[in-house]
Amino acid sequence: MSELTLLLLRIGFLLLLWFFVFAVVYSLRADLFGVRVRKMPEPAAAGRVDATGPLPPTPAAKPSPRSNSTTQATTATAGRIVVTSGPKAGMELPLGTEPLTIGRSSESGLVIRDDYTSTQHARLMLWGDQWMLQDLDSTNGTWHDGKRVSTPVPVLVGAPIKVGATTFELRK
Repeated sequence: MSELTLLLLRIGFLLLLWFFVFAVVYSLRADLFGVRVRKMPEPAAAGRVDATGPLPPTPAAKPSPRSNSTTQATTATAGRIVVTSGPKAGMELPLGTEPLTIGRSSESGLVIRDDYTSTQHARLMLWGDQWMLQDLDSTNGTWHDGKRVSTPVPVLVGAPIKVGATTFELRK
């Protein structure tokens, strides 16, 4: 083999090694810091609902027949969601009878765009005559009245619900 061929092979091999190093560094950076999410325009209809429908609540979350009637009355009469803190503070969203998905996805009924909210973070659903809050296996968790939600729980009117950096509550 001539010296020119060996020199070209060495340079090619060196370039291939550097390409591999940059690919590894790029992959590590994406894993550590995440990929950039492009900003989407605000949806015109804020009342969209997830088409998958509600997941059936677990038996442990079913309210007992002996529960306080004032608790049931306060959860059944909620008619709107009010965002109390976060990027959309002051926003109000009427509640219907359909489940409401909360998350970063543009297909969620309540879209919250921050780094601490999962794509599909939580779901509010009407179960019987009361609103239930369900965490959808989010990374940072869903909090209701200062307690982390692990199974579907009844939502009290005026109790703070925290999803990511946003706090909201159900009101009459």
